[in-house]
Amino acid sequence: MIRLVVFDCDGTLVDSQHVIVETMRRVFAEKRLPPPEAEAVRRVVGLSLATAIATLWPQGADDEVAALTKDYRKTFLGLRAQPEHHEPLYPGAAEAVAALDEAGYLLGVATGKSRRGLNATLERFGLLERFVTLQTADDAPSKPHPGMLERAMAEAGAGTHETVLVGDTTFDIEMAVNAGVAALGVGWGYHEAHELRAAGARAIVGSFAELGDAIAALGRP
Repeated sequence: MIRLVVFDCDGTLVDSQHVIVETMRRVFAEKRLPPPEAEAVRRVVGLSLATAIATLWPQGADDEVAALTKDYRKTFLGLRAQPEHHEPLYPGAAEAVAALDEAGYLLGVATGKSRRGLNATLERFGLLERFVTLQTADDAPSKPHPGMLERAMAEAGAGTHETVLVGDTTFDIEMAVNAGVAALGVGWGYHEAHELRAAGARAIVGSFAELGDAIAALGRP
């Protein structure tokens, strides 16, 4: 049976695309680089920041990517502090997390965010205490490397057959496959459902209301 449920954050729990796209376009423009299209930015959400920037700017040298990464973090913090900052939870996310916690599941997060950014997001929505393990880009290689999931399972004391990853991108699903863990895709994030299935998702849930039953089904023969 499933004991540990590990969520991706951006695109799965939180709709953070607007501030991510705006930040990325600003820092590229400030460096006199062509700002990436919004869809291109959404496609790299979930990767660690340096990997995402390098994907959007493949011509950039390592030191240039590092400088742009530093600029992104500074600009992102500034935008997040603005009163009009909009980074909402997806409908039903808080209720689903609470229900799973109260049902006895161990909960975790594996995200390309920094630990500082993840803590700020979860605290803002009153969710931080629901999670027993938080894995970020500060702790392990970028998805789809299995490191974050392996650390989450070690911290929670759960095996591969007792763990499920819930995510919205192929990076999430591939991380789960690489870790030998079941994966559920969500239908509201930044990659298409058919891509998630092709990457190895066991099922696609269309809303948070479906998540509990989908997780329970993984534990049935």
